[in-house]
Amino acid sequence: MLTLKEFDALPEGKIFATSVLSNSQEGLFMSNNGGNLRWIAKKGWGYDWVIYCHWENKPVKWIVQHGDKVFSERNIQRCVRCTEEVFKLYRY
Repeated sequence: MLTLKEFDALPEGKIFATSVLSNSQEGLFMSNNGGNLRWIAKKGWGYDWVIYCHWENKPVKWIVQHGDKVFSERNIQRCVRCTEEVFKLYRY
């Protein structure tokens, strides 16, 4: 569970978490195409953060630059479990 204290200690502009989840209702559901998605959580240069995702075979750098932003609260919390304080800092 990412707390505000832990979030504050993260370097700005840096990836702080990444993993792969299935593209399904049980995982990170983004489309009806199946497969696996790599997601990347990155702290912004302001006081915010964001998650990008794309197919797992894409490089991390590519996903950060061209991936899809995760908008669903369920998907955000599935990737990065965090307190309500940290969740409110998510950049939509």
